[in-house]
Amino acid sequence: MKRAILVPSITITTLVILLLPDALFADPRAQTINFRCGNILEHNTTIFASNFVANMENISDQVRTSGFGIAVTGSGPDANYGLAQCFGDLSLVDCVLCSSQARSVLPQCYPWTSGTIYLDGCFMRSDNYSFFEEYTGPNDHIVCGNITRDNSAFQESARQAISEAVSAAPNNNGYARARVAVSGTANESAYVLANCWRTLSASSCRACLENASASMLGCLPSSEGRALNTGCFMRYSNIDFLNPIPRNGNSRGRVMVIGLAVASAASVLIIGAVIGVYIWRQRIIQKKRKGSSDVKKLVKTLHDSSLNFKYATLEKATGSFDEANKLGHGGFGAVYKGVLQDGREIAVKRLFFNNKNRAGDFYNEVNIISSVDHKNLVRLLGGYMAPEYLAHGQLTEKADVYSFGVLLLEIVTGRENNRSKTTEYSDSLVTTAWKHFQRRTVEELFDPNLMLHNYHNINIKNEILRVVHIGLLCTQESPSLRPFMSKALEMLVNGEQLPEPTRPPFIDENTMELYDTSENTLSPLEHENVASVAGISHSIFFPR
Repeated sequence: MKRAILVPSITITTLVILLLPDALFADPRAQTINFRCGNILEHNTTIFASNFVANMENISDQVRTSGFGIAVTGSGPDANYGLAQCFGDLSLVDCVLCSSQARSVLPQCYPWTSGTIYLDGCFMRSDNYSFFEEYTGPNDHIVCGNITRDNSAFQESARQAISEAVSAAPNNNGYARARVAVSGTANESAYVLANCWRTLSASSCRACLENASASMLGCLPSSEGRALNTGCFMRYSNIDFLNPIPRNGNSRGRVMVIGLAVASAASVLIIGAVIGVYIWRQRIIQKKRKGSSDVKKLVKTLHDSSLNFKYATLEKATGSFDEANKLGHGGFGAVYKGVLQDGREIAVKRLFFNNKNRAGDFYNEVNIISSVDHKNLVRLLGGYMAPEYLAHGQLTEKADVYSFGVLLLEIVTGRENNRSKTTEYSDSLVTTAWKHFQRRTVEELFDPNLMLHNYHNINIKNEILRVVHIGLLCTQESPSLRPFMSKALEMLVNGEQLPEPTRPPFIDENTMELYDTSENTLSPLEHENVASVAGISHSIFFPR
C-alpha cells in the first residue's frame, strides 16, 4: 500500500509546490543579530513567569495573522508587556518562523524582568513596564560588517538609498525598502530596509530612523551595516537581502492549474482509500482465521496435558455455576468458587469466547505460563493466576506485598519457596509457616545458620518471631487484609502489637485428584451453539 500511494503522493506534492507563491520560498532571516537581558530581577518569579507565558501565547496568535503582536498581562511589578514584529518584506509564513525562533530564545532571560532580541527578519521584546512608544534609548547601537568597500561610488549609493528609506517609511506604516545602483558597475547596487514598530507615531518613527541612519552611516566603508534602535531597525548591504515582492501572474491559467491539481489529488485520495479498505478487510479476515486456529490449539493443549476435569465434576462443585458462588468476572469469563467431593476448595473460570480472536490471547497466556520454571514462579498445573487477578481480572499493589512476605519467610527459614518439576509435591514455605504458627512451633523453622543457641537474649528470638508474623500478614489470602508496604516496613521497625494473620491462599496438593479426560469432556468446537466453552481450566494457587 505504501508503494501504491508513494508515486501519486509525490505527484501531488510537486503540483502543490509549483503552485506556492514566490514569497513562500523567501528567506525568513531568522539569524540572531543581538540578544540582551535586563538587570532587574523579577518581583515574584511564579506570577511573572505565568504572565510571561500567557503574554507570549497571545502575541504569537496575533503574529500568525498580521505579522505583529502586542499584549499586556498582569499588573504592578509582576506585569508583562510584550511586542513582536516582523519586517515588512517577510511573508506570514516566514514571519511565523522568525518570531518562533525569537520566542524560543527570549525565555533565557528568566529570572530577569526584561529581554530584547533582534533577528534579521523580526524583533521581539518583553519587559515589566510599557515601552511601546519609546523610540530611542541607551541600548541603541550598530552592527557593522567585516568586509570593507573602498569604492566611493558604493558609499554614495548607500547614503542615497538610506536617505530614501528614511523619507518614505514614516508615511508607509513605518516600512520602506530602497535600491540604488552603483555607478560605474554592471549590476551592483546598495540595498536598504527601514522599519519602525507599529506602536510609534509617524513623527516618532521619523525621529527613530533619522537617529538610526546617522549611526549606521558610521559603518561605511563596510559593505554592510545595521542599526538596532529601541523603536526601529535599519540595514544596508551590497547584497540583495530583501525578499521579492510576490508577482500576480496569469490568474486564469493559475486557476486552471489549481483545478487540475485538486482533481488529481481527489482521485489519488479515492484510490488510496479503496486500497486501504481492501487491505484492512484482508487483515480482519486473517485475524478471524488465526483466532479459530488458536481455539483448536487451546483445546489440544489442554487435552494433551491432561489439564481437564470432567464437566460434570466442575458443574457439581460449583452448584451448576450458581450465581451465589460467583467470585467475579475477569477478562475471559466469570470465576466461581467450588468445593470438590474431598472438601478441597477450588476456583473455576468459565470461559466465554464469543469472539474467536480472544481465544488467541488466552492461548498465548496459557502457552507462556506453562513453559515457565523459575524459583519465584509456580508451575502451571491447571492454570495459575494470583487470587486477586483471577477474581477481578487485574493485579493490585497488594500482589507485591505478598511477594515481600514470602521474602521475609525465606530469610528467616533459609528455605526457598519454590518447587521444580523433578521434586515431589510438598507443602510450600508459606503453608508450612502457617501450620507452625498455628501450632506455636515457629522456632522449628529458624535457619540453623542463625546459631541462636549462641545468644541468650530472648529479645532476638522474639524479633525473629515477629518477622515471621509480619510475613504471614503479608501473605494472607485476601489482598484487602494485607498491610500496605509502608505499613509492613513500619511494623518491622516499631514494636506495635500485631494483629492475628488469617490463612494464606494454599491447597494441599498431595490430596489432589488425578485428572480424567475420558468422560464427557466438552469441547468448544463440538458445541458451537453453547455460549460458554466448557474446556474449563482448574486453577490451583500457591504462594510465590
